[in-house]
Parts: sequence; C-alpha cells; structure tokens
Amino acid sequence: MSAQVSAAPSTAKRRLPPSVTRNLGLVIAFVVICLIGYITAGARFGSVDNMMTILRLAAIVGVVSIGQCFVITSGGIDLSVGSMLGLATVWATTGATQYYANQSTWLLLVFVALLVGVVGGILNGIMVAYGKIIPFMATLALLVAAKGLAEWIANRQTQIIKVPGFEQFFSTDPLGIPVLVWIFALVAAGGWVLYNRTTFGRRTIGIGGNLEATRLAGIKTDRHIVMLYALSGLTVGIAAVMMMGRTMAGTSTHGSLYEMDAIAAVVVGGTLLRGGRGTIFGTVIGVLIFTTLTNIFTQNNLPLSVQQIAKGAIIIGAVLLQQYIAERKTA
Repeated sequence: MSAQVSAAPSTAKRRLPPSVTRNLGLVIAFVVICLIGYITAGARFGSVDNMMTILRLAAIVGVVSIGQCFVITSGGIDLSVGSMLGLATVWATTGATQYYANQSTWLLLVFVALLVGVVGGILNGIMVAYGKIIPFMATLALLVAAKGLAEWIANRQTQIIKVPGFEQFFSTDPLGIPVLVWIFALVAAGGWVLYNRTTFGRRTIGIGGNLEATRLAGIKTDRHIVMLYALSGLTVGIAAVMMMGRTMAGTSTHGSLYEMDAIAAVVVGGTLLRGGRGTIFGTVIGVLIFTTLTNIFTQNNLPLSVQQIAKGAIIIGAVLLQQYIAERKTA
C-alpha cells in the first residue's frame, strides 16, 4: 500500500514532458507580461487593434526566427539573416525586376526575394559544412558582404515598389487579420511539423547533440547542414517579401539587427545555444514576448534605452537558466 502511495507522486511528475513544462513556463511569462501591459496602459493595450499591431510587428522577425531555430538547434548560428533580408528586398525591387513583374506577374518579386534568400543560405551552408569554417565567422562574412552588395545595387537609396498586384495583395485583411500574420502562422505551423514530425527534424537535433555520432549512424551531415542554412535563407526570403509588403519599398536598411532579435527570441524560447534541443512553439512565444514588451514600453512612453536594458536582462536570464538546467542534468 505504501509503495503504491509513494509511487503516485513520481508518476505525476512524469506526466508532463520537460518540453511541455518549459513551454508552459513561457506561456505563463507571456500572460504576466500582457497583464502588466493592461495594468499600465489600460484599454489601449487590450484593444483588438493593438493586438493586431503586436502580431503584425512580430510577424517578420518571427518568420526569420523559425529558420534561425533550426540552425541553432543543429549547433550553428546565422548572423547574416538581417543583411540578407535587406539584400533580398533590394534585388526584388530593382527597376528591371519591377518592369518584368508588371509585364508578367507580381509573383516575380516574390520569386526573386526567395531565390536571393535561398542562395545566401546555401552559400552559408557550403562554407560551414564543406569549407569547415565556424558558423559565426562564415555567416559574419556574408553579413558584411550582403550589406555592401545591397548598398551598391540600390546606390544607398530606397526603391519604391510600383507593382499594383503586389500592393493589392498585401493590403487585404482576410477575416480581419493582416496578411503578414497569416504568413507568420503558416510558416510557424510548417516549421513545427517539419521539426517535430519528420526525419529532417530528428536529424537536426541529432547533429546538434552529437555531430560525429550522427555521421557514424549513416546520416549525410554535411548535406543536411547545407539544407538547414538553405531553410534559414528561405525564411529570410519570405520575411523579405513580408517587409516589402509592409513598407512597399526595398532598401539595404531593411532587416537591420534582425539577427540579434531572432537569436534572442530563439534562446528565450528555450532552444539551446550549444545545439541539440529546440522548440518552434517556444520560439514563437519568445518573439511575442519581445514584441509585446516593446509595445508596452512604447505605450508608456519609456525611452529606447530602457527597452534595450530590459531585453538584455531577459536574454541574460534565459542563458543563465539554460546553463543551470544543463549543469543539473550533468550532475
């Protein structure tokens, strides 16, 4: 009888997987932040229009963060996402591209932006997987190169989009929800399925946990790493299209410091910087946490410096928590 009673608590503890517990903690933190926003800003914060504003602002960096989550889970990092986003918007809005888009279809702008993003991701993957350059340096090099190329192509000017079909598509709000939010939701859902329900996701986790063991198991790790960075480039291309849809322009300044925002969201969401564990759901919540905090600070007229200090404190706290959990597991 006593053995059954003593076994009950341990069984209860095993009911919730660690991933569920971590995500539950994130959701609780997000709800607390929303409550603080409602208390400090009142009905302005809780209005439907403000909720849509938060989601719209979170959408672009959120899409970038989905790709970043896969890369970091594999033990890598992609510092080039911000500059590549700017380059994709510039290349897709050149006079030649817009001319042919007007002659054929506005989807040409979308195709060019996606192509630029994917090619940039493949270059990163080749440098990391086959060139054996550490991800930090390889993607940092592309960050600088993409920034310079974008400025050269645009001549440091903003290129206005004059393709009616493109503007018309992004001005619609299906079911009262902005197109940007719909795209974010679809990318997040697709990322979740790819990560949690396919061999691609399992191999990504395996590479981040133990690259050599995964290679000895028969997985072509180099090819998979290239695919991971190509996936990150694809999300950058999608985000570039979203940015063009929001601003109706292309410029090299688009995506500035998005790499920092994406990495912060991924880490706060529960993905380990050393690789081997990631969470798409947590990444989405991490993006929403930072975007909501920015919205609260703005509504309360707090200076930008305070916002940056608060974000920095959250990032440090998340990293320290990761280290604490890792130490407990190895103890």
